[in-house]
Amino acid sequence: MKKKKEKKIKKDEIVIYRTKDGPKLDVHFEQETVWLKQDEIAKLFGKERSVISKHINKIFKDKEVGKESNVHYLHIAKSDKPVAFYSLDVILSVGYRTSSSRAIHFRQWASGILNKYLIHGYAINKKYLLQAENKFKELKETISFLQTKARHDLMAGQEQEILTLLNNYAKTLTLLKNYDHNKLSLAKKSKAKFILYYKEAREVVAGVKKELINKREASDLFGQENTNKFEAILGNIYQTFGGKDLYTSLEEKAAHLLYFVIKDHPFVDGNKRVGAFLFVYFLDRNNFLYRKTGEKKINDNALTALSLLIAISDPKEKDKMIKIITNLLSE
Repeated sequence: MKKKKEKKIKKDEIVIYRTKDGPKLDVHFEQETVWLKQDEIAKLFGKERSVISKHINKIFKDKEVGKESNVHYLHIAKSDKPVAFYSLDVILSVGYRTSSSRAIHFRQWASGILNKYLIHGYAINKKYLLQAENKFKELKETISFLQTKARHDLMAGQEQEILTLLNNYAKTLTLLKNYDHNKLSLAKKSKAKFILYYKEAREVVAGVKKELINKREASDLFGQENTNKFEAILGNIYQTFGGKDLYTSLEEKAAHLLYFVIKDHPFVDGNKRVGAFLFVYFLDRNNFLYRKTGEKKINDNALTALSLLIAISDPKEKDKMIKIITNLLSE
């Protein structure tokens, strides 16, 4: 019996999204992502178009997603001017702001579509990849690492974020074109001018705690220190050996700050949220949070996935996590 061939997704193809009781949409697949119009996003999440418009404007204003690379204008029938289409990053960001069963279903569907594309893309380049097997050894290990962690219960619903991390990771290293290193190394490019002292860090945590308590998203235990671990972590970020910084680059300091706060549990509650916020604060104070396009180097959804990955990772995998974070920041 012949095995039925799986249909390949081609550039500029329109794929169908439908649910049993939800909308049926023609989804444009192009440039390694899917695209929808504003009214289609509204239909997808069951919201008024004006609500979707407000969400999109806020997403671009907050620079959660870069506008330039995530809005695509196409000529369509019955329209006398180009119509704006929004990428999957925008659609997912809107979905998180209007969280619902529809949003979850769409994320799962989109993850499957992109996964199919990546598999076919890998197959096309398989010959080249085999020729460069030694050079890609650590990339394969990273892919395996992310795939394994994606099966963890805490990562449920994060499938798209894992794929996005992997996609951005590969782009950063330009692996399919000109990656010429035998092994993945730490990205050590930038110098950190801003120093995060303990007193200021405590004030930042206190500010976050106050805001979250006002929103009823945290208890009084949030940000409450567990012995003197937090101060020790900040000291570790700036520790020296032989008069030189042990972590020499801004990327290393930021990555270790995120890792240590999440993994060493310096607080009774809120370690992942505090770690993520201080990571963003540290990058922002060093003018290193955004790319030249104005888009965040690691957006909020990707940072959530990274934080969860750190939380579920084995301490022996620390170096791998640090390398992933530093390379994502180095673009």
